[in-house]
Amino acid sequence: MDAQELSAWLRLELTPGVGNATARKLLAAFGSAQAIFEQSSATLTQQLNSKLASALRSEPPELAAQLQTTLDWLQAADDRCVAVLGDAAYPAPLLDIEDPPLMLYMLGALVTSTDTASKTIAKSLAIVGSRNPTPQGESNARQFARAFGSAGICVVSGLALGIDGAAHDGALLGGGTTIAVVGTGLDRVYPKKHLELAHRIARQGMIISEFPLGTPPLTANFPKRNRIISGLSRGTLVVEAALQSGSLITARLAAEQGKEVFAIPGSIHSPQSRGCHALIKQGAKLVELAQDVLEELGPGFARLTDAAGSNDSLEASPPEPAQADPLLEALGFDATSLDALQARTGLDTARLQAQLLELELDGQVARLPGGLFQRMAAG
Repeated sequence: MDAQELSAWLRLELTPGVGNATARKLLAAFGSAQAIFEQSSATLTQQLNSKLASALRSEPPELAAQLQTTLDWLQAADDRCVAVLGDAAYPAPLLDIEDPPLMLYMLGALVTSTDTASKTIAKSLAIVGSRNPTPQGESNARQFARAFGSAGICVVSGLALGIDGAAHDGALLGGGTTIAVVGTGLDRVYPKKHLELAHRIARQGMIISEFPLGTPPLTANFPKRNRIISGLSRGTLVVEAALQSGSLITARLAAEQGKEVFAIPGSIHSPQSRGCHALIKQGAKLVELAQDVLEELGPGFARLTDAAGSNDSLEASPPEPAQADPLLEALGFDATSLDALQARTGLDTARLQAQLLELELDGQVARLPGGLFQRMAAG
């Protein structure tokens, strides 16, 4: 794409009042972004109201600076591109969603080969969930993603704190590929805590945004990008989610797009499990093993399962030992208070706290806010 064509697309994107739907209408009518701006006001008003037609005839004041910023960004390295509707580099699955992005900014190893990117996206799965997961939920996300990565499945998520970050990390640990769909411009990393993770993703996968360079982390942009996460993927797995979680938006969008929706159940007492339980009630497939997801996604994924090894290699966690610690048995898998554990075990406070600390250091127990303790499944 040359500078003149890029300028036309940026102008279309930056013109006030012209959203994706209006832009697609204009592109269908006139054939290209450049052709839109060659039309007279009279011709434009045949497609739009006079206010929008007038806006299109006026160049946005920020266009020149945005164009230069984008050109500088593109020229900085080979692992980045701007893909627009109709480009070979534009991910084909997004053409089938209700509101495909007008432009996509893409950064990472997958950008250098359109064919490799297409094949990778064809075998992809979204993993989403809470930004404030329980320790077990975060562990589940990482373990499932690692299993999928080792099976050759690309993990798609949103680079957010919590489940998203664990999913990206797990896929990379499994030697797989992962795609992060972000809610800022690609010249920014949000949250900053994930700067190193973002660099790892770029080296082994791709980061995607529909937002122009320089876009800050605006609250409204994060739910908006969810349709891209689900749209890129063959299915969406929700690991943990409260009832008002944005992850449920992604799951709903996936269902509307005709994609599979999966959910991992949890404790009936955990607020972070209620969203997953609601999805299961609505028809999402209950998932206990990575194998459950692979079987549901079809023959191509089943062949990858066989290549990855036995079903045991895809379990989220290995079986519990035959003889468990009595304190672990008393703890169960629900978040439990110290008082409740004392009542169940009869141990005095000092001895109980000492044993809990030992189990915590061993990674078998996690300490939660509010003075609660949670047993961790073996991983």
